[in-house]
Amino acid sequence: MATRSWPSLATGPRYGTALAGPPGAAAAALGVGRPGRDPGGRDPTRGRPAQASRPGTGPARRGDGPARGRAPPAARRSPRRAPRHSLRPAVRSRFPARRPVACRMGRGRPGAPRAAAVQGTGGSSAVSKCSAAARGYIQDRFLRLLVGRRRRRTPLVHRGYYIRTRAVDHCIQDFLLKTQSHPRTQILSLGAGFDSLYFRLKDIGLLHHTVVYEVDFPSVACQKATLIKRMKELSALVGDTGGEELGVITFSGEDYKLLGVDLSELSELERALEEAELDNGIPTLFIAEVVLTYMENSRSDALIQWAAEHFSQACFLLYEQMHPEDPFGRVMQQHFSQLNSVLHSLTQYPDCEAQQRRFFEKGWTECSVMDMNEFFTCCTPEDEQQRVQALEPFDEYEGMEPSWTPLLSNMTVPHRDETVRMAGSITAAVCAMHSEISGLRRYGHHSVLIKPNVILTTGGFGEEDGQHCRMRNFHVLIKHAGYWKAGCVKKENPDKRWAERLYHTVSCLSNSLALVVGGRTSPSSAGLGMLWLKFPETCNASDPDDITVELVSLQPAAEPAALRWRHSTTEVIFKGEKYLFLYGGRSAMEPVLGDWYFLHAQELSCTVIPVDGPVPESRHSHSACSWKGGVLIAGGLGTAEQPLGSVFFLRELECGFQWQTVETHPPLIPRYSHTAHVHDGKLLLVGGVWFHSSSVPGITVIDLMTGLCLNYTINVEHLEWPLMLHNHSSVFLPNEKELLLIGGGGNCFSFGTHLNPKPVSLSLSNILTSH
Repeated sequence: MATRSWPSLATGPRYGTALAGPPGAAAAALGVGRPGRDPGGRDPTRGRPAQASRPGTGPARRGDGPARGRAPPAARRSPRRAPRHSLRPAVRSRFPARRPVACRMGRGRPGAPRAAAVQGTGGSSAVSKCSAAARGYIQDRFLRLLVGRRRRRTPLVHRGYYIRTRAVDHCIQDFLLKTQSHPRTQILSLGAGFDSLYFRLKDIGLLHHTVVYEVDFPSVACQKATLIKRMKELSALVGDTGGEELGVITFSGEDYKLLGVDLSELSELERALEEAELDNGIPTLFIAEVVLTYMENSRSDALIQWAAEHFSQACFLLYEQMHPEDPFGRVMQQHFSQLNSVLHSLTQYPDCEAQQRRFFEKGWTECSVMDMNEFFTCCTPEDEQQRVQALEPFDEYEGMEPSWTPLLSNMTVPHRDETVRMAGSITAAVCAMHSEISGLRRYGHHSVLIKPNVILTTGGFGEEDGQHCRMRNFHVLIKHAGYWKAGCVKKENPDKRWAERLYHTVSCLSNSLALVVGGRTSPSSAGLGMLWLKFPETCNASDPDDITVELVSLQPAAEPAALRWRHSTTEVIFKGEKYLFLYGGRSAMEPVLGDWYFLHAQELSCTVIPVDGPVPESRHSHSACSWKGGVLIAGGLGTAEQPLGSVFFLRELECGFQWQTVETHPPLIPRYSHTAHVHDGKLLLVGGVWFHSSSVPGITVIDLMTGLCLNYTINVEHLEWPLMLHNHSSVFLPNEKELLLIGGGGNCFSFGTHLNPKPVSLSLSNILTSH
């Protein structure tokens, strides 16, 4: 956006705060500038911008409707209510045990009236911010006064709200800094809910010449006004006018105005803002944080255009969901549909480019975009990143996909080519099954081919006995006469040391013996050790339920090396002897490991074998495959929780091993939580997570002789459910050139847990032949 008499809102990469997260899936758009002023261009759907400022941590506004709670009661209801955001701030501190006014917040109830459901998403977002504040992610001493329900959210939700609020606050404070030479400025917060923005800004002395306007549903504005009047700590900051409500203005102070208006009625909003003396001739910041998406597109577009036409010096900060058709987006949409809170913007504005076009077409002259992962990496100091990462045990890296992205107007952001070239597609098909069991709905497990056409699956988190839990039972898939049969494995001598583990490895050492290494129960607990799995030499190929597995506890001297998870255990050969190469991962004490051990396959003792060459960066959630007696390591998450795109080969030499870098062209897109296989000199990388929001990883084929790297999409048109290819297992059947995908999924921010319901088959014969 072009600004007139005041400098650019953001001119450097540090101002590229992009909201969306990792969590979650959204985009924020900040349009700065002076749109083309057409005095007559008014939108019948929205009213005047109301100012709202938000300080450094995060106010609570309408949002994602995370997990629990109820919509706030409607004290009074506008006759026509459009999907608008009214969220209460949830930040820091705990909620007081007693409150003059009880503001019930939480997520909308399935089947609730639409207005109440939309308000409910705001309440849930506020509760989530409060939970994040209570754990030290954000600082806000006013949230506890404004939010009346306390619920502990997951670390994944905490991180998502931390990044979101930090990014929004960064934009707001930058606006105030860049306009401090102006005698007067204003902030208009649309759908402010119970946000504490004004109080935080006032408390730290940033409102010397700025008026904050907040707009939300009348019922929400009335509740908030009552709270402010009754809470001395709040009324002392804003100044108690002592007067009663005046129409839509539910509270009025010298530099704070709270208005109760339905944002979908633009003419009513404009009249209310005129009554509140909003000035369209001074620098104005509009904030719409997960608000406009609940309105019909014609109404939200009209509001954006109205702001462009009526304010000569303005910028617009928008934070909304994006990418509705990828697996995460489909789960997110289902979540909001169940809450009766449809996300209207997603269909017409599904990505960053569409949101930018939206603003340009509505009269804004500049618009920039940055997703949440970029913001956290590029605009958050390293020491602050480390502080946040150390606040509580965290092991849900796959849930932080960049589906939310903010649009930032008039700012310079690091450019990243989002286009991923695809060499073709591979069609996914549900496996032909003669029998099915729910036990294969899981993630964080491990599947291994223990005999030809016999696949054993152990551990993970999934569905068992009608409940979501860490998986106790083992399951087997047997292929017979072209069909797969599934069954539950009988365990002999059940060992408590199995401990229902996740993110472990299973290495098949013979036709009757496999070794389990590592894994965890809780991310705050120590890693688990080793365990033998013994199974019969032969099995009934027609009845999976006849297979038994004996669990044998062992405590070898090398066991301390195994106390980790998200690692790899790969068979290597040195001087004719078989070893297991244990590499990387993480532990309860170390967020990422870069060490390795050679375990003698028979004695399970650590053997010192010389290794030289360039040492790979520490990592977890990587892939590892045996090849030519050595190991191929690809991708993973590094020390800064950033995806890695490197490929290394641990090559056997006469006197030891040597690390060698495998160069690929084009460069491998960094990824993690994928699986891998080697076939005929080609490395196959399957699924995973990468930070390219324009697509999700499918199959990548790397020719290990030439380095040629080709990406293939997975065509899921024949699947009736989202296929999430992270936290999954895959088994490659070389004779058929078939890839079997088992399980996968995980927590989708606050939108629920997705488990791929059935095994999926991919035929790779075409790409392996043509590559």
